[in-house]
Amino acid sequence: MRIAGRIVAETLRLLKRKCDIGVTLAELDQAAERYIRSKGAFPTFKGYHGYPASVCLSVNEQVVHGIPSRRKLKSGDILGIDCGATFQGWVADAALTVMVGDVGEPVQRLVERTRGSLIEGIEAVRVGMRVGDIGFAIESFVKPHHYGIVREYCGHGVGQKLHEDPQVPNFGEPGKGPRLQPGMCLAIEPMINLGTDEVELLDDGWTVVTRDRRPSAHFELSVVCTEGDPEVLTLCEDGTPP
Repeated sequence: MRIAGRIVAETLRLLKRKCDIGVTLAELDQAAERYIRSKGAFPTFKGYHGYPASVCLSVNEQVVHGIPSRRKLKSGDILGIDCGATFQGWVADAALTVMVGDVGEPVQRLVERTRGSLIEGIEAVRVGMRVGDIGFAIESFVKPHHYGIVREYCGHGVGQKLHEDPQVPNFGEPGKGPRLQPGMCLAIEPMINLGTDEVELLDDGWTVVTRDRRPSAHFELSVVCTEGDPEVLTLCEDGTPP
């Protein structure tokens, strides 16, 4: 999973560098698939329940599961990039949100605080704590800013499958839910909206958008619970997150 995680992280870093004004989402998807396959892995998302692409690319009000298209990035956009890779039967999953060109300050803060909430969630991954502690940490970080916390979609276990138990909501009560144990691998992924927490599914059957069409940010890392500090599995070659 560390190898799969490194491939995912390096893919995200590659796409992050390519996120310039005028680049199409399809070009980013193609670059991701080429890189993942060049490392002896395959893009986990491609064909998953019929999903047609190698990464999920979600622009502005799109929360998750956006399908890559010929749409070009423009200044002021934010782009959520969600990537999974399978290496020798093991899966890693991570996501980040990239700001393109001149992004307004409220949206900048949304992106930065969503990343911060992920860090808080990871810090709660400790032996003996519970899944509710993770959600509570994320919610507590976000709540003072009056953002909408997406409730219909959440983090999850990850390992030999992309989605495994337990589900990891981005809200919760401390001391509630499954107890965390050594070796448990979780994909923690806050999805935070600038406005309402309400979302809806578009007619393509995949793309989730905010109901009020205000922007949404998404960050995710795969981590493993250890006897000590949580270990992030989706790190780049230099040991840092994408």
